[in-house]
Amino acid sequence: MPAATPSTPPAARRDTYTPESLLAVAVRVFNERGYDGTSMEHLSKAAGISKSSIYHHVRGKEELLRRAISRALDGLFAILDEPAANRGRAIERVEHVTRRTTEVLMAELPYVTLLLRVRGNTSTERWAIQRRRDFDQRVAELLNDAAAEGDLRPDVDARLATRLLFGMINSIVEWYRPERAGTAHATSDEVADAVVATAFAGLRT
Repeated sequence: MPAATPSTPPAARRDTYTPESLLAVAVRVFNERGYDGTSMEHLSKAAGISKSSIYHHVRGKEELLRRAISRALDGLFAILDEPAANRGRAIERVEHVTRRTTEVLMAELPYVTLLLRVRGNTSTERWAIQRRRDFDQRVAELLNDAAAEGDLRPDVDARLATRLLFGMINSIVEWYRPERAGTAHATSDEVADAVVATAFAGLRT
């Protein structure tokens, strides 16, 4: 009778864990339990590695939070540097930003979901909230430019329009599930098209 194959030792499992895969697990647990309700013990159990192995990669759970939120914010702010966000009429630029924001949200769904749920209880969360405000301000400036060029309804305040616009986009995290996209459910392109069409049908002159 052949000898039983020994199980993979914990050290081998730890060797295959990467900072990226650990971050993905942390984001899932943060979204499920809430950041404040998550302990290092919860993260250790979810990852299947010891707490000391986690500390080998990061100083603690707040560093994981900052890395996750930075991934979401970097994706959003990169949109503002794209050529289509910086040339042409302002209304075309803000439509591009709206479409790409929707696409980034769906592509980075767990990370953006976490970003939208921070409440300002830690220095990292307060930093994230300020960065979100900075992004919103940039979009509001584009809407103001579109109004000045005569392409945006003059009776709609740019800041209010920005809040309504991102309220619609951000609500996607509550119902969009990429694994269901396809024949029976809207694809990411269809969602982005619908957001732009719905928003700017009411905002354009």
